[in-house]
Amino acid sequence: MEMFVALKVIWAVLLGVLLTGLAVMVGMDMGVGSMLRFVGRNDAERRVALNIIGPHWDGNQVWFILGGGAIFAAFPTLYATSFSVFYVVMILLLFSMIMRPVAFEYRSKVPGDKWRGTWDWAFLISGALPMIIYGAAFGNVMEGVGFHYSWTGQYFQDESFLSYLLNPFAVMCGVLSLALSLYQGGTMLMLRGEEPIYGRARGFAIGGALVAALLFAAGGFWIAHLNGYAFSAPVDPNMPPTPLTGQSVVVQPGTWMNNYHRYPVLWVLPALGLLGMLGGAAMAALRKPIIGWWLGAIAWIGVIFTTGASMFPFLMPSSSNPDQSLTVWNATGSEYNLGWMLFFALLFTPIIIAYTSWCFYVMRGKVRIGDITKNTHGY
Repeated sequence: MEMFVALKVIWAVLLGVLLTGLAVMVGMDMGVGSMLRFVGRNDAERRVALNIIGPHWDGNQVWFILGGGAIFAAFPTLYATSFSVFYVVMILLLFSMIMRPVAFEYRSKVPGDKWRGTWDWAFLISGALPMIIYGAAFGNVMEGVGFHYSWTGQYFQDESFLSYLLNPFAVMCGVLSLALSLYQGGTMLMLRGEEPIYGRARGFAIGGALVAALLFAAGGFWIAHLNGYAFSAPVDPNMPPTPLTGQSVVVQPGTWMNNYHRYPVLWVLPALGLLGMLGGAAMAALRKPIIGWWLGAIAWIGVIFTTGASMFPFLMPSSSNPDQSLTVWNATGSEYNLGWMLFFALLFTPIIIAYTSWCFYVMRGKVRIGDITKNTHGY
């Protein structure tokens, strides 16, 4: 395998790693925000939940930046096209996420119930909506996105953003993403919370894991009959990074299962996802939140890498002009660019993981209502 091709494959895998880190760490915080009004029945209980994720939520945003930065630098054509196709959705996502830091900073500045209640709704919206959009984006990409390029390389969008938001498969993927975030957030509240928050979070964790497992299994059957994309003729993985490079793509039902038929070992990935969800529900029921949290991370690994393995080497298929679909082979940066990015990724990613782990270790232990009520200026 030539170096350029190897770098393309490595960055396809690293993209999956970064998207998984985003889903696990940011999804955990989003899950707590989504259930805040329900696990906390009064202001003190809600402040406990916020203080559980308060020391970590902004640091976890590093994964969001890393994911976007990796797409921008390693897959510039994918970055430009996807952000254009999903422009309205991206704006909706960004505005909802902007609400979160504002809510963290301003919620406890005024003691009024209406004031704090308003920001609690902001937490719910800014927690649930981004996770739904995150999952729906995966569903949209698997169905194919309406775009094409002119001979000059200019991008054209062929579908309304409403078709991305409202189609059934994307909605199902969005709900699956939200369910997993509720599960991850629930196990986090179990880890550091006490009754009654502990018991309510346990219910969310069990329910989220079981709903996610049901939707993941249903999605597998759906994908087996969904129109998928495949090359109808051999392509050169070393092709130049442009969607105008000649490639012949066929669209047929069930094509997304081809890689699994060709490499049966890949079935380990969906099995990992299902076992993580079902095992996580069992661990939450048995009141073992530490194991449950890690099983939630394994579930996310299974879900995202199942999708990636199914679609490989496609990144964003075009339903308008399948031959112009974006793939690992034609949407990357240069070999020089990918090589230097790999060097810095191998250098800094372990540092980020080590620092994040250290922060969680230092901030371990239960957050109690008595400790929160003594501090009127915290979250």
